[in-house]
Amino acid sequence: MTSHNGRVAEHDIDALFLRRWSPRAFTEEAIPEAELLRCFEAARWAPSAFNAQPWHFIYARRGSERWPVFLDILNEWNRGWAQHAAALVIVTSKTKFDQPGKGETPLVTHSFDAGAAWFSLAMQAHLLGYHAHGMGGIFKDRIVEKLNIPDGFRVEAGVAIGTLTDKTVLPEDLAEREVPSNRVPLADVAFEGRFTGNAD
Repeated sequence: MTSHNGRVAEHDIDALFLRRWSPRAFTEEAIPEAELLRCFEAARWAPSAFNAQPWHFIYARRGSERWPVFLDILNEWNRGWAQHAAALVIVTSKTKFDQPGKGETPLVTHSFDAGAAWFSLAMQAHLLGYHAHGMGGIFKDRIVEKLNIPDGFRVEAGVAIGTLTDKTVLPEDLAEREVPSNRVPLADVAFEGRFTGNAD
């Protein structure tokens, strides 16, 4: 079995998947735009249904003119720690696509595909020595207005990217949680033949 960071996989996998985690303690160091674009480039190559590539990313780096706008679209709890990140990203997905022979058609997998792109971004950030933390605590209506999101797009999530620092920079309640999280047993999420898990 593979183990790292206090995590133990039930089956032998690459330790990369155990090393990646989502911290909240960041150093406030800047991320060069070229490094950030490498993360988006990795996301660009994620798989998608019909190769529709519905994901879109809107970002601001620390110290940029738009940085305060991006802080303002996070809820207060996330803003408290994400303000120290090097970059903030909003993930959106296009809900329709131009299907050959059919024209504009609903893309039912747009969120699924955007999730694959987000994971690719997170893994590339990890390989570059950064950490990425996904956030659901965002103001979606405010994002649509302030980031000029067009009709036909769904705001999926926010992401904070930065350089890890010691958890003592966090408030006590967050510092206590600043460890790589574990996962439920594999048998609780993967079933052969039919669903046999707990529906709660």
